Amino acid sequence: MYKLPTLPYTYQAFEPYIDTHTMGLHYHKHEQNYLNQLNSLLIKNQYDFRYSLSELLYHINEFAKEDQENILYNLGGVLNHNLYWKSINPLQPQRPFGNLKTYVDSKYGSYDKFWQTIKDTAMKLKGSGYTFLVIKENGQLDIINVANQETPLSYGYVPLFNIDMWEHAYYLNYKNDKAQYLDNFGYIADFTNASNIFNDYISNLYQNNNVL
Repeated sequence: MYKLPTLPYTYQAFEPYIDTHTMGLHYHKHEQNYLNQLNSLLIKNQYDFRYSLSELLYHINEFAKEDQENILYNLGGVLNHNLYWKSINPLQPQRPFGNLKTYVDSKYGSYDKFWQTIKDTAMKLKGSGYTFLVIKENGQLDIINVANQETPLSYGYVPLFNIDMWEHAYYLNYKNDKAQYLDNFGYIADFTNASNIFNDYISNLYQNNNVL
């Protein structure tokens, strides 16, 4: 069965930006519930867990039609949360570096303008969902919102970074003040994973004699 990832930090390390109780609930209750539901649906379909979580998305037709929607929903809940844990760092959060920094500076002008665009996009999200930094099919970076537990992989995009905009991610700290949540998220936003993925993506493009 699929398991929760091991987090490289403690829950309390995010104080005061995200409280310890919220971090614990988020990991052990919310993501764990998505994972439990996913595993149960897959076992019901006699699945042998041969694929990675992201690969599972592309084999959805192998499962009973009546279960596919629930499998996708819970799979998205796991994938999106797994990326969220890689998008935050309480101690030494990194700004974009390497090719990602070059691209961000070229497209947005500066990191501050880039981060402001992320916040502005997140504030436009209606209801629950996520704000993502993605690589689109044309190789371009974009900042998008997705509803509920959709994953950008469903659109052919490569997810690099996200902000969880479900109320369970911030409500105990910020109530309905999403703007303050996003302002403080900037102190823990980490682009290490995003930079590494994008650098690998650019390297593969050059190896295949492609250009952005």
